[in-house]
Amino acid sequence: MAMNDLKDVYLDQLQDLYSACKQSLAATTELGRAATDETLSEALIAGGNGISEGMDKIASLCNDHGIDPTGEHCKGMEGLVKEARAHALEEEFGDDDARDAMIITQYQRMCHYALAGYGCLVAFANRLGLDGDAAVLKDCLDQTYDGDRRMTDIAVNGGVNAAAA
Repeated sequence: MAMNDLKDVYLDQLQDLYSACKQSLAATTELGRAATDETLSEALIAGGNGISEGMDKIASLCNDHGIDPTGEHCKGMEGLVKEARAHALEEEFGDDDARDAMIITQYQRMCHYALAGYGCLVAFANRLGLDGDAAVLKDCLDQTYDGDRRMTDIAVNGGVNAAAA
């Protein structure tokens, strides 16, 4: 599809973010299973639920615009997922706390990619006058920020980083 205007970019990026979420959902589930800190594991399960909800909302927006949400494959998230698996799951760790710290690192990298995607989509929807879309996407953006902050709290205040040190 040719990118002729901001609406074309918006629709393309909706599909791209759907793909990113789908890929990160699988990785988040794996990271949650590998986490040994109970609070971290629970947060990753909640993160997976949030990703799934975001996917449902993106799919609904895509359907409203007459496009298939699976029309793109996000290479950026593909790389981040590959890195998450390599560094947090396949890497050999002598200490579970160090693995948990790495799990947080890798999850937050994927999360930050989603934050960028949602942020751009909110801006595009606002510019295009798609107020309903913007509200849905802003909610997803806010939930993603909440998940990112929760991971930072678990790392810093929850003791994962201290235990890994």
